[in-house]
Amino acid sequence: MNETSEPNKKFGIQKLYVKDASFESPTSPQSFSFKKWNPKIELNLTNDQTHIDGDVYEVVLSVTLTVSHEETTAFLVEVHQAGLFEIAGFDDEQKNFLLGSQCMTILFPYAREAVSDLSVRGGFPPLTMSPVNFDAVYQQHLQQKQAEQDETGAPH
Repeated sequence: MNETSEPNKKFGIQKLYVKDASFESPTSPQSFSFKKWNPKIELNLTNDQTHIDGDVYEVVLSVTLTVSHEETTAFLVEVHQAGLFEIAGFDDEQKNFLLGSQCMTILFPYAREAVSDLSVRGGFPPLTMSPVNFDAVYQQHLQQKQAEQDETGAPH
């Protein structure tokens, strides 16, 4: 278990696992006959956190990729990479940052590997997703949430 250096604060990984994975190739075997493979890739990332018990949270990074070639869907991959994390001794803002950014950063390489593996098992070239800066994504989320609150006049 990884722990922070501060004695009353804990941030650790209890378990990493694939919660769900699917691969679909609706146009195979025709999709294998493309002369030149020049895919268009649509990526959708989402995350979800659930308080399990005590200081344990389940965090799920969902990756959905739709790969098209010449306006035809070659394949779709969906991976829900999950982890159980122990988070204790942090205030709400710090805890939300850990759940929304740091846990995603930990889960992403596992999701990336699963996506690549599924694309190869489906008969296609390996699909390697580019790294994602989850710190920046989290900050954008906070800014968007702040802007929405400002528009609606909701309390901060």
